[in-house]
Amino acid sequence: MKTILTTGGCGFIGSNFVRMMMNDYSDLTIVNLDKLTYAGNPENLAEFVTNPRYIFEHADIADKVAVQKIFAKYDIDAVVHFAAESHVDRSITGPEIFVITNVLGTQVLLDAARNAWAGKFESKRFLHVSTDEVYGSLGATGFFTEETPLSPNSPYSASKTGSDLMVRAYVETFGFPALITRCSNNYGPYHFPEKLIPLMIANALDNKSLPVYGDGKNVRDWLYVLDHCRAIDTVLRKGKIGEVYNVGGHNEWQNIDIVKKVLSLLGKPESLITYVADRLGHDRRYAIDAGKIERELGWRPSVTFEQGIELTVKWYLDNESWWRPLQNKAKI
Repeated sequence: MKTILTTGGCGFIGSNFVRMMMNDYSDLTIVNLDKLTYAGNPENLAEFVTNPRYIFEHADIADKVAVQKIFAKYDIDAVVHFAAESHVDRSITGPEIFVITNVLGTQVLLDAARNAWAGKFESKRFLHVSTDEVYGSLGATGFFTEETPLSPNSPYSASKTGSDLMVRAYVETFGFPALITRCSNNYGPYHFPEKLIPLMIANALDNKSLPVYGDGKNVRDWLYVLDHCRAIDTVLRKGKIGEVYNVGGHNEWQNIDIVKKVLSLLGKPESLITYVADRLGHDRRYAIDAGKIERELGWRPSVTFEQGIELTVKWYLDNESWWRPLQNKAKI
């Protein structure tokens, strides 16, 4: 692969992926298509602006004409599709944009790639980056596998489910060379400050209250973002067309314990914690069985949560100039 198109590459996971790939592969060109919504920040990749192997295209994935022009302009070998509206609370107050971006935008990309790659599917790859939230909520035991029925409970997860099924339909109908990854909660550098961990770090540093939904005992499986990026690279190069690969961190934590861990690392009191009314449709527990990608492709997470959360807190302490300006864009 010589040229990869990333969508949403100025976002959290996307920018970490672009940085990793640019640093790991000296012969690779990245074309980054990003609409630059509130969560897309070109400063995330400022170090590559003058690098001829990094090309930025300011466009909306739901803009059919713009996307077609990009595929006509570049000889794209693979697409890694990150771009999505992803904040559950925002999907509850405004579901429409989630359908437009996540479902229609994915279909526009699929069609543009299908037309551009006609007769060349065997040498192309389209990797759709999805989420474990499409599976719904788990009880106290068990894990999501790739065979778990899709049962989304929020407008966000429903829109991601729709995009997953659209990708599957293109594989089955057209023989399109697509794969899907479904990951657990990511954390790490460049995470937009409305999300749980960066929000708690920012509020704690300002001695503001740390809002915790419900009883705080909702469970998530946490994955360090660079481990996720390595998994994506692995699936892109080794994965089997039409397959789904779950990507998890083997790190189940209750939200309240995450918050307390952040406070401890920052030397702040637990009295800053404030319990607030639970989120509508709040799934109780997610947990990923990543056995398939481990067995078949040889990927495993390399960063424990204890290591990753210390790295993350340190990054936010060292990069206050990055996240401070974003606070006004965040729902905090």
